[in-house]
Amino acid sequence: MDPLPARPVRPTVGRRSQRLLLSIRVVVSGKQSSGAPYAEEALTQVVNAHGALVLIKRLVSTGDRLQIRNVKTGEEVGCTVVDVGERQDHKCAVGVEFDEPSPRFWRVAFPPEDWSARSPEARKFTPRPRPVPKDPA
Repeated sequence: MDPLPARPVRPTVGRRSQRLLLSIRVVVSGKQSSGAPYAEEALTQVVNAHGALVLIKRLVSTGDRLQIRNVKTGEEVGCTVVDVGERQDHKCAVGVEFDEPSPRFWRVAFPPEDWSARSPEARKFTPRPRPVPKDPA
C-alpha cells in the first residue's frame, strides 16, 4: 500500500534552525481586509528561530502580514504567513516566518545544527536507572 501525503510537500534546501514541538501562548494580530485591526490569543504547535506553526481561528492567506506577541515576555515580532493548513475544528495551523531571525524570542536554547542522536557523543550517554517505588503495604 502506497502512503498518500496529506498535502503537497514543498522541496526544501535545508532546515535553517531546529524545530521544537512547543506550546507557547501568543497573541496574533493583523488587519482585516477592511483595514480594521484584530487580535486573538493562540497557541504555537512548533517553534524555531525563524518562525512558528500557530493554531488560530482567524482566516488568513499566504503573504498576509501579522504580529506575534509572546504572552509571557511581552516581546512582539513582525512576520509573514508562509503556509496555511486545512481548517479543522474552526482552527487552522498557520506557518509564519519572522521578518528577521529571532532565536531568543521563544526563550529556549536551540540545539546546534549538528546535534544528532546518531553522533558518537550522544551514544556515550547512558541514563541512570530510576528507583522503583517501594510498596507501602
